[in-house]
Amino acid sequence: MAENNIPVVKNQTYPISISAQGTQGEGIGKIDGFTVFVKDAVAGDELRVKILKVNKSYAFAKIESILTPSSARVTPACGAFARCGGCNLMHIRYAQQLKIKTQRVRDALERIGGFHAVGVADTIGMDNPYRYRNKMQFPVGRGRDGALVTGFFAPRSHTIVPVNDCLTGAEGFSAVTEAVKEFMQLYQIAPYDEKTHKGVIRHVFVRSNSAGEMMAVIVANALRLEHTDELVSLLRERVRGLVGVIHNINMEKTNLILGKNNVTLWGADTLSDTLGGLRFEISPHSFYQVNHQQTEVLYETALAYAGLSGEETVFDLYCGIGTISLFLARQAKKVIGIEIVPEAVEDARRNASANGIGNAHFHCGAAETVVPQLYHAGERADVVVLDPPRKGADEVTLSTILKMEPKKIVYVSCNPETLARDARFLAEEGGYVVKKVQPVDLFPHTAHVETVVLLSQTDSF
Repeated sequence: MAENNIPVVKNQTYPISISAQGTQGEGIGKIDGFTVFVKDAVAGDELRVKILKVNKSYAFAKIESILTPSSARVTPACGAFARCGGCNLMHIRYAQQLKIKTQRVRDALERIGGFHAVGVADTIGMDNPYRYRNKMQFPVGRGRDGALVTGFFAPRSHTIVPVNDCLTGAEGFSAVTEAVKEFMQLYQIAPYDEKTHKGVIRHVFVRSNSAGEMMAVIVANALRLEHTDELVSLLRERVRGLVGVIHNINMEKTNLILGKNNVTLWGADTLSDTLGGLRFEISPHSFYQVNHQQTEVLYETALAYAGLSGEETVFDLYCGIGTISLFLARQAKKVIGIEIVPEAVEDARRNASANGIGNAHFHCGAAETVVPQLYHAGERADVVVLDPPRKGADEVTLSTILKMEPKKIVYVSCNPETLARDARFLAEEGGYVVKKVQPVDLFPHTAHVETVVLLSQTDSF
């Protein structure tokens, strides 16, 4: 029986109309005015659901039956959709996915940022929203029948859902995983067991570039792999476009995929890619956006928002391997990139040199430490570009940006909620105005959305 005026009871079933999508792609509806989140539901669905968990102001439920499907509901292209933790919007028409992402950005800016009169442009999508990922990590383990499996972890677990060929991954990734499994079977090499910390092969990590070349990284709980010549031979035979095979050493009791050290077993230790006419060398540890086509759209949007004339000093915070920095440097007087990961800074410097760019300078350290140091040393930014991690920027960094009084701030975000929070801080503390907002879909069939925002101090820019 329902308690405290809560109209639903755990393990009971109820009819519900789904009216909206949540930030993680779940459907949202109400039962007698009480909010219920329903996994894999679509706005417009009429459902019967089973209540799984009840809190004071909302509940979670699963679909028992679809009474009337939404017009936006489609059959997922991937048979593992219901079990895999990767895609959570593949059951929704792609055009509707883009509308959901636009609305998520709009809602965050209004609800968290307090920006009620800001226009949010339609999310820029892809003509073909499949085969877009240039990087994937496949955990290796054993299925219930004891057979070797590679795939992806099920939601909120470390149970591997076998996936032979992910439809969001580049063509050829499955050839790498199948070759590694065959190698393991041939030489009786055990997969890693995180419960016992025994076994050898933990993950198969694959990168590709826009030319179709590939790097295969075998993550192992071992300082040295046995039969590496045979492994390399098998991979070279089976994988088209293979340019390098690397053994990554990860012997820690950790959920991190990559260990710190790599051993090149054959070929190149980096993968080259061209983005926006610039060439980048990508190592296993490099941060590099996984969707080549949409990354160019994202960075060109950021560059357009910066509106550089060639006379500006630009700060690029959280610059990674220098991708955005080098885009900016071609149209700026000087670019100062700041990144906390030492390997990424080394990559950024190499990438600048390889592209003949001499006006991009990179500093290693946390933004909240390096930005104040540069400010006190007399450096000033005319334009600041920042692309922080999901947690957003911290107040020390944002406050120092405000002291510099840049004409423009271009904020590139992978999290609409922290974007809205930080934009509000810049508006309230520094008088900046949100001028343009452009979401870009880098991750079709997932709830993730990238956004570029232009903030300016005045109406003229």
